Amino acid sequence: MSNLGIIIGREFKGRVAKKSFIITTILMPLFMLLLMAAPALIAMMSSPKERVLAVVDESNIVLPALVSAHPENIVIMPVAEPLDSVMHSDKYDAVLAVPADVTKTASATLYQHESASMEFESQLSGIIEQAVRDQRLKAYDIENLDQILKNVETDVSLSTVRITDEGEEESTSSGLSFGIGIVCAFILYMFLLMYGQAVMTSIIEEKSNRVLELVVSSVRPTQLMLGKIIGVGLVAVVQVVIWTILMAAMSMFVLPMLVPDSVMAQVNMMNAGTLDATQASVDTGVLQAISFFGSVGSILTLFGWLLVFLVGGFLFYAAIFAAIGSSVDNIQDASQLTSFAILPIIVSLVLAMVVLQDPNTTMSFWLSVIPFTSPMIMLCRIPFGVPTWEILLSVVVLYLSFIFMAWLAGKIYRVGIFMYGKKPNIKDLIRWARYK
Repeated sequence: MSNLGIIIGREFKGRVAKKSFIITTILMPLFMLLLMAAPALIAMMSSPKERVLAVVDESNIVLPALVSAHPENIVIMPVAEPLDSVMHSDKYDAVLAVPADVTKTASATLYQHESASMEFESQLSGIIEQAVRDQRLKAYDIENLDQILKNVETDVSLSTVRITDEGEEESTSSGLSFGIGIVCAFILYMFLLMYGQAVMTSIIEEKSNRVLELVVSSVRPTQLMLGKIIGVGLVAVVQVVIWTILMAAMSMFVLPMLVPDSVMAQVNMMNAGTLDATQASVDTGVLQAISFFGSVGSILTLFGWLLVFLVGGFLFYAAIFAAIGSSVDNIQDASQLTSFAILPIIVSLVLAMVVLQDPNTTMSFWLSVIPFTSPMIMLCRIPFGVPTWEILLSVVVLYLSFIFMAWLAGKIYRVGIFMYGKKPNIKDLIRWARYK
């Protein structure tokens, strides 16, 4: 085995065997499973609790409207007793008191024995509002005025369909794409910082123990640096591959068991373009989330691009962390220099939040090309549907930038590993990089 292979194997085996690797590898799929199951759980558990509502209506306007509306999971109980004797009764979950002048005041009082529910209150206030509105319209004595206004009112249901580069149509959701983009950005943020600093820490420890002085006697410094970067990078790759396999398995076998057949039927109708959004029992955003997480192809595509930009971003930033680690003697001295590597990663995460608002701006495009920000920014844009040529341009520029950064970091590395006792500054690093 070559010296480079030995170094890669040592770094890889040493980190894969750690408990932290095993724990994070297990916890992340569990988090993803919760993310996948969330839409199905919301669909199953979002139905409101059944309540018995006593109605004391002095106006004789609201009660008929409530009975006619027949709100879901609300049992209407007309009550002729005084309010004081009803509001403390355990027979009712809530008591609605409607004054005689409700058409003037447009107000009513709801007494509850349990904590307030926004959905329950909104449901009742909507019915009361409609009843008061109808009564006020009658005062104008215009024939069929209520029907005319109903015909004018429009509830727009906007469905978004993206036309792919191949001319095919696919249902999309900006909300779902936004959520996936945030998750991808945070995963990449975590990996770049965690594994990039792992490379730097490994170099600093070996330098402080004078191990590097022995190693470089048989291995070239640049070869040693690349071995460490690739070895640590393979750990990240293995972790993502494991996640991809587990996610695909959960998408294929677990999610179908969690989603009710009625909801899955609506998902299939939505994918076929035959779903009437106004008659769907579940929010279309939830249906689109179930459709995405239930598609093995979508999962593999997303994790495939995650792997591409994770590897490219890690290699680029790991070269910077390696150069910093070789130039200092301890972690404390590295704190000032590491800001040059950490700050662009943090800025990328902040800019990702801006890009997610509109991934098609000129700023979004250029941030997807600049190698310091492209891994996170482009990965955020991909769920929205980005032209293939933009993704390929971002990948090519990122990997070419790594080659340049590795060459530059190698020049600093070969000098820095032999420097002790002095905390270098930027001028020193530039001078080391210019040595021939």
